[in-house]
Amino acid sequence: MEPSSATCRAQEALHRSRAATAALPNIRLSSERAAAAWANEAIYAERREERCDASRRLQASGSTDRAELRAVQGLSENPDRGLAD
Repeated sequence: MEPSSATCRAQEALHRSRAATAALPNIRLSSERAAAAWANEAIYAERREERCDASRRLQASGSTDRAELRAVQGLSENPDRGLAD
């Protein structure tokens, strides 16, 4: 299961607030690192969601233009699942 960008941003905010209120330096450092990791994951999730949205828009338009379909295929996480020529 892949987390959504909203979930990742919520986790990032949680860890940032923990880091801000932590009394111990090791907890603060750990929370800051966790927040940074969630921020990176949020970026990946946003890109994934953009690719899915682009693919859905193209499918909804009913386009059969091969160049356009290949352009969206380039956005796919599974580039081996291309179109048969």
